[in-house]
Amino acid sequence: MKKPNIVMVMADDMGYWSMGCVGNREIRTPNLDSLAGEGMLFPDCFCASPVCSPARASVLCGKMPSQHGVHDWISKGHIDYSQVSPELQAKHRDPNASWEYEWSKKQLEGDHAIRYLDGFRAYTEILAENGYTCGLSGKWHLGDAAHPQKGFSYWKTIAMGGDNYYYPVVLKDGQFDMLRGTYITDYITENALRFLEDREEDKPFYLSVHYTAPHAPWDEHHHPAEFYHLYDDCAFTETPDVPPHKWGGSYTPEQRKLWLKGYYAAVSAMDAGIGRIIRDLKERGLWEDTIFIFTADNGMSMGHHGIFGKGNGTFPMNMYDTAVKVPLIISYPRAIQGGSVAKGLYCHYDIMPTIAGMMGETLGEGYPGRSFQEIFEGKIPEGRESIVVFDEYGPVRMIRNTEYKYIHRYPYGEHEFYDLKADPDENTNLIGTEDPQLQAVIARMKVQLEEWFNRYTDPDKDGTKQAVYGVGQLDMVGAKGEGRQAFVKK
Repeated sequence: MKKPNIVMVMADDMGYWSMGCVGNREIRTPNLDSLAGEGMLFPDCFCASPVCSPARASVLCGKMPSQHGVHDWISKGHIDYSQVSPELQAKHRDPNASWEYEWSKKQLEGDHAIRYLDGFRAYTEILAENGYTCGLSGKWHLGDAAHPQKGFSYWKTIAMGGDNYYYPVVLKDGQFDMLRGTYITDYITENALRFLEDREEDKPFYLSVHYTAPHAPWDEHHHPAEFYHLYDDCAFTETPDVPPHKWGGSYTPEQRKLWLKGYYAAVSAMDAGIGRIIRDLKERGLWEDTIFIFTADNGMSMGHHGIFGKGNGTFPMNMYDTAVKVPLIISYPRAIQGGSVAKGLYCHYDIMPTIAGMMGETLGEGYPGRSFQEIFEGKIPEGRESIVVFDEYGPVRMIRNTEYKYIHRYPYGEHEFYDLKADPDENTNLIGTEDPQLQAVIARMKVQLEEWFNRYTDPDKDGTKQAVYGVGQLDMVGAKGEGRQAFVKK
């Protein structure tokens, strides 16, 4: 049997709610909507951590943050600063350099490369071992961005995580330099198309297309006018207009609309790029033999609960569904019936065992996910109706099933408990309920949470013992960190 090609498109900070195919009547996502019509929509898929680097690490290696040790977005360890072009280094030294150099100076100056996932096997390595050519176009954000890792041979990445849309720092001819006047979404799309053009035609391929969209910034000058002005007359009624969250920052009604306008523009621009990739696959006659996956690293609140951000949009970090629930659409014309909908709950840590299973490999102990590879045999997977999904962000952990969600903050609260059937928007925290039946549910879920994490946690990397503030990770945790400060202090 011919091995299918695989394309994985990953958005950055994209809430599950921000697509037309899930009911948002204001946002323009025609290509994602068509993809859902041709494939299978997963209404209840969750990231492993509501922030980019931990979530991405869990997708790749199928482990939780308390196993792989990436607990916050990576702010140091991107590259060796010597790999930055002399011209860009000179701008970093220039006190009069313009604004677009500030972010890369802060993130890269004096940096040294750290391979945060060394010692952990990725599904891309399994694919490479099975004859696949693996390509990456876009965001890596797991350390040592200058060098191909984890089975990738085509490597067109960017230096950091988020960046300016029109002034990204990218790897070019062995050095990192700033592109001026190049929209990063288009740059990532072009490199993805180049991979499809130059691939070895007699080999199956895997392609990661990791957009930085729709991550901030959202100001008008960061996005093409054709997409920004799509929303000139948008009322933005599809997202809540509520007061700022007690743990979050303040904003005005005017700022809310401007942020939403930029966010929607970034999503629509990315959607256009996805459309180009899909058309190219079809024109090359590759579509029927290609598994096409669209997801995002983590969710995003854009006014939901009075938050503009993901898990670290508040402190302490939050686990609202808008932060932990992600879009997932999978198309495979040879097996998946168009317009189908998956049942139950799924998590990103299911991707590793799914792809490993497709390659005939059964993973050993220590992997919390379970394969849903039956989707590629024309079946609708059952998911987790009576089982649960788990999330963590440093010392904050979550357990969720189809009825209830429990959030525990170590070493102390405030804890949270939501009745998702009665309160799907998570507006009423019932942790202090006097209802004995709900008290019993809370106690049972707390035990389940402890037992599950006790089973999978590496004590050396235990998130409950990490000083995670949501403002960046600097180094390895545990023994490999050799006592160095691992997290930025708030």
